[in-house]
Amino acid sequence: MRSTFLNKVVALLVLLLPFTLKIIHSDAASSSLLSAQKEAESKGRTFFTSHDDIVSKARKEGKLWVSSRLGTSVSEPLINGFKQKYPFITEIRVQEIAGTAAFERFQLELQSGQAKGWDITHVPIDSISSYVPYLKKYDIFGMAKSGVLKIDPRMIHPGERNILSLTTGFRVAAYNRNLITEDKVPAKWEDFLKPEFKGKKFLLDIRPLGVASLVPDWGLEKTLAFARRLAAQQPVWSNMGGDGRNTLIANGEFALDPEANYHSVKRNMSKDRTGNLNFKIVEPVPTRVVDHLDGILATATSPNTALLWIEFLSSSEAQQIIDKYFPLRASLYSSGSAAEQELRGKELSVVDWNHFNKFEEYVTKIIEAYGFPRAEK
Repeated sequence: MRSTFLNKVVALLVLLLPFTLKIIHSDAASSSLLSAQKEAESKGRTFFTSHDDIVSKARKEGKLWVSSRLGTSVSEPLINGFKQKYPFITEIRVQEIAGTAAFERFQLELQSGQAKGWDITHVPIDSISSYVPYLKKYDIFGMAKSGVLKIDPRMIHPGERNILSLTTGFRVAAYNRNLITEDKVPAKWEDFLKPEFKGKKFLLDIRPLGVASLVPDWGLEKTLAFARRLAAQQPVWSNMGGDGRNTLIANGEFALDPEANYHSVKRNMSKDRTGNLNFKIVEPVPTRVVDHLDGILATATSPNTALLWIEFLSSSEAQQIIDKYFPLRASLYSSGSAAEQELRGKELSVVDWNHFNKFEEYVTKIIEAYGFPRAEK
């Protein structure tokens, strides 16, 4: 009898064990969220411990106004996707903002208190410090790390904690397949220093965004030394935009451009009737994951809906829309994106949140290494 009783007790304990562990895990998770919330609030930031709480608050708002740089072709499918997910949001307004003048005007409106009604703003990379005081102090980074918001934390500024990077840009070597065969196109950046590439054999942008993006992998000193040797190769210096350089390559005026934007080359390849334009990925691949930035305004009238919109933009569904309509620019951190697929298994040099504030400094020093004369003040 005693043995039978003990066997029943053991069987009951085994049966109850998963439920006990689940309760313990739940209590630990709740404790962790409360701790994260307390830490965020001690720094003046808002931290929600429940996604349902955000949705509940958003239901009472029912609308959203967004100032975006993604463009009108992207806005409509994003709006439709968001409304399917949250049908209680009945009014969504997305207005495109583009160009330095427009950004400066919006910034002045923020400073004067005239930028009313907007919930989300595009944050220009070179003006982050000017925008930060006008952004709502949500701890989006903390909520993403804790799983309250389904966002890859790498997309969020870990210092400011309330700015999201939506897209990725990376550089490739564009070439004319009639002038140079793929096997002759360098696979490594150092290969551009070979004797056969000396003497106006390739284009090089006077604004070295691609070369500057090598700093995260190589370090500044190695990159500067490389830049000096690259300039000694006597390239054809160009101040044209990416599309212009792609056209020169496609038309056979030049054979090779090491610093072409991937998305730009792919777009121009689809328009190239000659079929001459092609590209090759050169490693380490200069990759900027801090690209298109969005933030929630402190004056937002629908801040909770804005949080859901930010989360949606990072989702696989929205990233696929961005890849399609803002062609091939979805984030490297979105599984299945064009960038993630092209760069899978490659050696990367990633301009992330740790480097983007120093990026203009990198560019300036590389221009000096190229030996260009400096303007006198």
